[in-house]
Amino acid sequence: MTNIQTSEPTHDQTVPRKGYMFDANGAEWPIDKVKQIDKDRDRLVKNLASRAKKVSGAISDFKTDAFKEIADFVALSAAQYDHKFGGKKGNMTLFSFDGQFKIIVARGETRAFDERLQVAKSMIDQCIHKWAKGANKNIQAIVNDAFQVDKEGKVSIDRIMGLRRIDIEDEPWQEAMKAIADSIQITGSKRYIRLYERVGETEHYNPISLDVASV
Repeated sequence: MTNIQTSEPTHDQTVPRKGYMFDANGAEWPIDKVKQIDKDRDRLVKNLASRAKKVSGAISDFKTDAFKEIADFVALSAAQYDHKFGGKKGNMTLFSFDGQFKIIVARGETRAFDERLQVAKSMIDQCIHKWAKGANKNIQAIVNDAFQVDKEGKVSIDRIMGLRRIDIEDEPWQEAMKAIADSIQITGSKRYIRLYERVGETEHYNPISLDVASV
């Protein structure tokens, strides 16, 4: 009978006993009772995961170093004008002297709508309800599409803001558009660094990918 230890591993049992291996539930299996294909898969996944963690750590270190070195360089550049540059650095492009490489530092903001978006939606619905028939159905479709939520229950900021580009000279509609603008809140920001290499003698630059999914 197969000897399988089904108890959960304790803190002093972080590795299986000699000749055993843990399954996903923490049970110990005798290695000779585990199918060879399962052992091969286990070896493959753990090997790649271990290498990926090292690469991830190296990328994280690179990002930290890059931001610090860029900040130091900006301070050096500012010192040429006897100016001390304060605040976080962002939204700049640095080129190598020969133009072969460029670095873009950008700041992205995380935006969200507060409760005033629902107020705006109610105001818009009232506008559509009171308007004459004809273009109503088209506007209604645009509005309904704009307020569609994704799988996480969030609306698209770009689609909502797109409503403000509809040229409707109606005071209640304009008030609704103002409510949309007022409802946007900046909930956070994040800096990004992107590196590019020029293609030959052209003006086109290809990104130097630091994302394994995009390679």
